[in-house]
Amino acid sequence: MKEDYYEILEISKSASAAEIKKAYRKKALQYHPDKNPGDHEAEAMFKKSAEAYEVLSDPNKRSRYDQFGHRAFEGGGGFNGGGMNMDDIFSQFGDIFGGAFGGGFGGGFGGGGRRTVKGSNLRIRVQLTLEEIANGVEKKIKVKRKKLASGTTYKTCSTCNGQGQVTRIQNTILGRMQTAATCSTCGGLGQIVDSKPANADAEGMLVTEETVSIKIPAGVVDGMQLKVSGKGNDAPGNGVPGDLLVAIEEKPHDKLQREGDNLHYDLYVSFSEAVLGTSKEIETVTGKVRIKIDAGAQSGKILRLRNKGIPSINGYGTGDLLVHVNVWTPKSLSKEQREFFEKMSNDEHFQPNPEKEDKSFFEKVKDMFS
Repeated sequence: MKEDYYEILEISKSASAAEIKKAYRKKALQYHPDKNPGDHEAEAMFKKSAEAYEVLSDPNKRSRYDQFGHRAFEGGGGFNGGGMNMDDIFSQFGDIFGGAFGGGFGGGFGGGGRRTVKGSNLRIRVQLTLEEIANGVEKKIKVKRKKLASGTTYKTCSTCNGQGQVTRIQNTILGRMQTAATCSTCGGLGQIVDSKPANADAEGMLVTEETVSIKIPAGVVDGMQLKVSGKGNDAPGNGVPGDLLVAIEEKPHDKLQREGDNLHYDLYVSFSEAVLGTSKEIETVTGKVRIKIDAGAQSGKILRLRNKGIPSINGYGTGDLLVHVNVWTPKSLSKEQREFFEKMSNDEHFQPNPEKEDKSFFEKVKDMFS
């Protein structure tokens, strides 16, 4: 079972944003790779702390986590933490370390100077029908993203000589002290734009429209966020592109209601159909099926169609389709119809007489969840 994010950072669930940041910085410095070379347990804790901070520092993600726990991000949606590597962590949160490790960005870990820059992420919403969610789908979406313009060249930053950071020596009462800070000229890249096309921005970027193919697995839920790596904005220099974050939006269905992996369908039958029995064609997410309604069907009866619901995003099987039978009672009758029912009002076959094998409403509900 995955550890609780609040417990990882050792904070209360009512912790403020400032307290969360302070707790993360403490953990990050404690388990920083530069401080624990070759210690795989420390590296694992360093990544766990970053994952916890990524969720709890974002109000929207924190709210979802508080409500649903880790399940809010199942299927890879919602955050990058589950797949973050060291470059991701330093790129996103390196400023939190300050100058504690020479800028905190070097060749993947912390002390080498030039930092690896990651381009900014892009976010889009994709609307899906229940049928698409049940079967999985591939969507082709047009995305506007920044790409490095052809012809853009870079040169070594003269301020830091390509190191990405500058070193200062200060005389203190304790003697000469050396400190390092990110180069303000190149922002830690170690290089600056030398030449670029006239229509490119200051970083040599152009906004282009690109068609991105997104494979959406079966079983996603409304609000889930998927990540398409490398399809965000490009980064200047030798940086890595950001990611495309895809938020899932489920379209309402006109006949089916979703509840987790199960689906519900309201089936209405006439009084005579309930008395005599009938067969009905109903919609499912995989096509229409015909079901049999036995004679004497009671309103409230629930028919379970196994594996006709939504596949689990975690691969734990497929939900069911629960058909709720509702007997439609006519509100107006002809003279002949009224006379017929008046004659039948005292007939023993028309008197309510639940048989012992008929289940109560509460037993039916219990069966639904068993």
